[in-house]
Amino acid sequence: MDLMEKLTILADSAKYDAACTSSGTDRPGNTVAAGCCHSFSADGRCVSLLKVLMTNHCIYDCKYCVNRASNDCRRTAFTPEELAELTIEFYRRNYIEGLFLSSGVIRSPDYTMEQMIGTLHLLRYRHNFWGYIHAKTIPGASPELVRRLGLLADRMSINVELPSEQSLSQLAPHKKRQAIFSPMQQICLEEKQSRRELAVYRKAERFAPAGQATQMIIGASPETDYQIINLAAAMYGKYALKRVFYSAYIPAVEDSLLPALDAKPPLLREHRLYQADWLIRQYGFGAEELLSPDTPNFNLYLDPKCNWAINHMHEFPVDVNQAALEVLLRVPGIGPTSARRIITARRNGRLGLTELKRIGVVLKRAQYFIKASDWLPGARLERQTTIRALIDPKVYSFGMEQLSLFSDNPGSRPLPTARDVKSITEAVEETVLCLASSL
Repeated sequence: MDLMEKLTILADSAKYDAACTSSGTDRPGNTVAAGCCHSFSADGRCVSLLKVLMTNHCIYDCKYCVNRASNDCRRTAFTPEELAELTIEFYRRNYIEGLFLSSGVIRSPDYTMEQMIGTLHLLRYRHNFWGYIHAKTIPGASPELVRRLGLLADRMSINVELPSEQSLSQLAPHKKRQAIFSPMQQICLEEKQSRRELAVYRKAERFAPAGQATQMIIGASPETDYQIINLAAAMYGKYALKRVFYSAYIPAVEDSLLPALDAKPPLLREHRLYQADWLIRQYGFGAEELLSPDTPNFNLYLDPKCNWAINHMHEFPVDVNQAALEVLLRVPGIGPTSARRIITARRNGRLGLTELKRIGVVLKRAQYFIKASDWLPGARLERQTTIRALIDPKVYSFGMEQLSLFSDNPGSRPLPTARDVKSITEAVEETVLCLASSL
């Protein structure tokens, strides 16, 4: 099997890992479609990466995985020399700026990690490649190998995969919770130690300077959003994760414990989880504020911040000319950047709607929750009016597909007819009435 054929197989097998921003990009003269994706380096730059597996051979039989041992698929593997050469040649041609390396488990976790470490060592010290590298840690590998990998990679990650130990034992019986969280804890401690050493000696070895991340599969098991978001918040606090990625389960293999092969991935649910994750990391919300055991799943019609505001109308309206930063961040339509701009701008005078719009506040949502120098909501607006204005239009997009300027078949998607618009309007009205009665 030649090198390009191996690349095609192993890049395709890697596409289910959501720990990069996008995949499958094809930009003539700059990147190639097979295995190219985008991620963000430690200093915030967006970089193009070669996203590939070391091998799709695997001794584990995780029921949700396309590379599971019992699945009948073409198997292959790179040698460390082959993958290092391939990566550096792509880099020299300006196809990529770095590498995203994961792997199936071949022979044992330790053997697999040694193959990955061998690849990175060749890149760093034979080819003098010091670009961005994101490497996946194999659950069950020895702590010494985890440390060696961290000294070669910029970012490390180990996938939680499933949100509960019960689901992990059912769908991935060869993986143990302790084998996942032990290296996660080790990476966290090694990072802190590395920062302390660098503060004393600037030439000290750097351990995973871009931190660590993880991924959870959404929709393959019965856990609620409440369980998922609480686990994510706990990992952010305990292991200092940079990101938790949520991957809507794409039915790729058949099993009685999994959704049917013709089931659609829960993309809207994934979107709501990412929105909630952002609120926890950037807006100061606690996971317990967004959901509870009584309401364990996110509202699909309202984004989590709007849903929280509708359920806490007694805390509004907020006076933008007096409110503290943490209070402004709770207002729908006001983000971290616009909140800081408000704090700065109001030192020079009171702010009205015109100034708020110029600052970047989304008044379409914020107007129901704020007071300004020239705006006072007065009598409470009807709840139905507010909900109708806040309903996420993405819920009613045709087919829930992301629009693209570079569609393979332009014009194949017909414009909505008057009947379509009428049916959507009726659905919105029905949703508003249901939401108003339930909130």
